[in-house]
Amino acid sequence: MGAKRRSAGAVSLLVLVLALAAALIAGCQQASGGTGAAAGSIASATTPTPSGYGLVFLGLGDCASRGRDVHEVPCTSEKASARVTARYEGRPATGPACPAATDFVLHISESRPSTDEDGDGEVGQGYACMRNLEPPHPGDPGGGGGPHTVVGDCVYSASEGQVKETACDGSGTRAPEFRVASAVDRRAQCPPSTALYVRLDADKPVGCARRV
Repeated sequence: MGAKRRSAGAVSLLVLVLALAAALIAGCQQASGGTGAAAGSIASATTPTPSGYGLVFLGLGDCASRGRDVHEVPCTSEKASARVTARYEGRPATGPACPAATDFVLHISESRPSTDEDGDGEVGQGYACMRNLEPPHPGDPGGGGGPHTVVGDCVYSASEGQVKETACDGSGTRAPEFRVASAVDRRAQCPPSTALYVRLDADKPVGCARRV
């Protein structure tokens, strides 16, 4: 009986020693950045969030295809036509203004959403300011397009008290009648040669236009 008790006690002591050794080894691995669960959690927390094509529809720097139905495509694709230079939530009328060199604005919406605020089958997801990858650039001064009228643009009289932009080189559907020569804070600051005052979406809101 005494021999059996000593044997059982030895086995219990051996199990205790092994358990202590395992705890010490695990502690050393965690302290030195081993491959345990704690080390893995730290590594995943510091991994940078990837960005680029396909993650956000027409996110900043992404490219779009040509045509009426616009699709996001890699900027290296032969189908790529324009690049997103700025991307905002909301509507252009109430949101931040696109950069001055913007060629056109894309209104982004979700078709057949789960909720629809006005019942038109779409919910607005913001807007993207686009710049063509190759000329022409209608958003450039004199180009005849873009969301803003800037110094160097040409306009024509569309109706009483309203003007519309057209290409200064005459390539548009309407010939240019006036060219915005400068921008000022108030009409009184325009030069005597000014023939038309044009409202600008800029820090200086008054455009002084001369007849061409």
